[in-house]
Amino acid sequence: MSKIPKGTWVEVERTLAGAGRNLPGRPVDPAKLAAYTLRVSGFLLEDAELGQQVRIRTIIGKVHVGKLRIQSPSYGHSFGHTVPELLKLGRGGLI
Repeated sequence: MSKIPKGTWVEVERTLAGAGRNLPGRPVDPAKLAAYTLRVSGFLLEDAELGQQVRIRTIIGKVHVGKLRIQSPSYGHSFGHTVPELLKLGRGGLI
């Protein structure tokens, strides 16, 4: 595997609760919870390979530690399929 250079935009993942971990103040058995994970993007603070524990700095300057998942992540969400009835609303019902 090749090293990803320091300063590259990446995404890390960290388990916050579940799978043996629990959130503070929660009276739930963590073994019964599904894993609750955080994924956050930022700039890599040291050269690293995918799968390594790394530190990143977000756009707003916060430092996070997590497992390096993706180099140059993008957004894959959408607002779903177009609803033709809603298109008519924007023109006062005139089409």
